[in-house]
Amino acid sequence: MVNSILILSLMSVISGFFILQHVKKKSLNSRWHSLPAYYAWFAVLWMVVPALCLFFFSSVLHLLHLYDVGASFLIPSTILLTLWGTWRGLKQINPELKARESVEKVIRVSLVLAASISILTTIGIVLAIIFEAMQFFHIVSVWEFITGTHWAPDDATDGNTQGMFGSIPVFAGTFMITIIAMCVAVPIGILSAVYMSEYASEKVRNTAKPALEILAGVPTVVYGFFAAITVSPLVVKFADAVGLHADYTNALTPGIVMGIMIIPFISSLSDDVIRAVPRSLRDASLALGTTMSETIVRIVLPAALPGIIAACLLGISRALGETMIVVMAAGLRPNLTWNPLEGMTTVTVRIVDALTGDQAFDSPETLSAFGLGLVLLIITLMLNVLSIYVIRRFRSQYE
Repeated sequence: MVNSILILSLMSVISGFFILQHVKKKSLNSRWHSLPAYYAWFAVLWMVVPALCLFFFSSVLHLLHLYDVGASFLIPSTILLTLWGTWRGLKQINPELKARESVEKVIRVSLVLAASISILTTIGIVLAIIFEAMQFFHIVSVWEFITGTHWAPDDATDGNTQGMFGSIPVFAGTFMITIIAMCVAVPIGILSAVYMSEYASEKVRNTAKPALEILAGVPTVVYGFFAAITVSPLVVKFADAVGLHADYTNALTPGIVMGIMIIPFISSLSDDVIRAVPRSLRDASLALGTTMSETIVRIVLPAALPGIIAACLLGISRALGETMIVVMAAGLRPNLTWNPLEGMTTVTVRIVDALTGDQAFDSPETLSAFGLGLVLLIITLMLNVLSIYVIRRFRSQYE
């Protein structure tokens, strides 16, 4: 199939060039409806689209295990369809042909198909999680799963799952670490964005912003090493200094390190949003006698609040989905506690642990990953709906 695509691409480029030159020569003697390039694209589309349809249907048949189309059939068919499409396209080229409308219609259809693929992919992911989660909830009660306070899937068997799949400790660790991370990332990220957009010179901003965004490119496993080797011992020593006990695998450490990791996301997006606030709002506020800080607090930040909320939501989503830092710094123990100095775990860690074991795929422990994923998906959806409501409410005040 790759060879067929290469042949098709090469033939498209060559034929498009010659068709363009041909139409340009003919257009010198008469008045044509569209520019010569549109007629060339019209013929090229006739040549490419039939072969692409063949690729699509052969791929569908292969993925569904209905029929495997071999290269001995695919390559000759591609050449024949290409030649037929070229002949068909050239035959239709004439001065009255509305080539521009035809080409733009194909472009619109292509864009709709691209958007549909994204939407259908999302729907497919959601349906896959729902169907597998339904199998899990046939084994474990939904109420027990949502309200239970004991998580011990290793002790569960096919006939005994009572009290083994209480998800509250898992989600408690997820929310605890996420809240700690946002308490670190949001103030630092927003304040750094305010400094770079309002106070820093252009030279300082051009140096500070790329340096800050380097943090976003650091692999999470490196953050995990940093949390386990550097931050966790510091947290334990600080707790001992103030008379508290802290485990080396605690919730505070991954929360702090995850917050450091999220800072570039919030800072960079907030900086762009704050700089997008019209300069006229700042000038009007300063002309009325307010100070720079008062203008930022009362005018600039409220006007940029929808974008800042979106940046914070991105940070929350990043924190909810983080796995490696939690595994290396917080451990795997489901622990229902308010003490961040004790070890905890998160939903994503338990999902990875359930899907990488040696148990059967239809076992309760493996299927519990889909139950956790479904609840996490619902929580994320609720956060998105809430953020959209807040964004629209504040945006309407400044339109």
